[in-house]
Amino acid sequence: MSEISVPRPPAGAARPPTRRFATPRVIVALMLREMSTTNGRSPMGYLWAILEPVAGIALLSLVFAAGFRSPPIGTNFAIFFASGVLPFLAYVDLNNKVATAQRFSKPLLSYPGVTFIDTIVSRVILNAITQSLICFILFTGIIVMFDLDMILNVPAIALGYVMAFSLSIGIGTLNSYFLTIYPIWEKIWAIFNRPLFIISCVIFLYDTVPQPYRDWLWWNPLIHIVGQTRSGVFATYDGSYVSYVYIFSISAVTFAAGLVLLRRYHRDMINV
Repeated sequence: MSEISVPRPPAGAARPPTRRFATPRVIVALMLREMSTTNGRSPMGYLWAILEPVAGIALLSLVFAAGFRSPPIGTNFAIFFASGVLPFLAYVDLNNKVATAQRFSKPLLSYPGVTFIDTIVSRVILNAITQSLICFILFTGIIVMFDLDMILNVPAIALGYVMAFSLSIGIGTLNSYFLTIYPIWEKIWAIFNRPLFIISCVIFLYDTVPQPYRDWLWWNPLIHIVGQTRSGVFATYDGSYVSYVYIFSISAVTFAAGLVLLRRYHRDMINV
């Protein structure tokens, strides 16, 4: 019997391109999907994202105004609490969104065109834009409503938000693995985070904490984020204790560790 020769492709034939990075089309599609599923079904929609911090700031302002004549810095309780509440909520919201990115888009990860990086990038872009708009709207609204004579240091506030976003991306990426593989970690992490609002200097100043507790609080990364943002709101506030190296180092280490774990076990996470 004569052998059947199988034609071989030409030596210079182009191979199908290998997709290594997230494409804009997939990222935009995931962003639109999240916008429609998380906010599109609610009658209030994105308005609730603004009303939630407004309600919190208003409640804190009323409670503290009843017991104190003036805030720890400045003359207006609303702007003081906004300088602490807004960056804190920006971190919490983006951290939670990144941590649950794999679980939220788990049905889509079985498609070859969607990667775990896509789910993270889409949520980071969408929620970072949302939190930045909330910051702009509320700070501007408070200044106009109370007719405050102050000029915000926008670059300093922006740096505080960059610190918040970088920390939330790093810790959220690492938690994205643990929350998917070990569901019990969600409850454990929630317990660890319960006292964060109190110990992150949102409702008081870091400088007023007595020693040695002040040195202990310094290791809380959110202290630096709130302090940096507050120094951009109040020109007289001294935020010399803020360490950018500390925040960005934690962000880089946790983000790298999270990427390594996700890359190694992302296939197993689909079947969990």
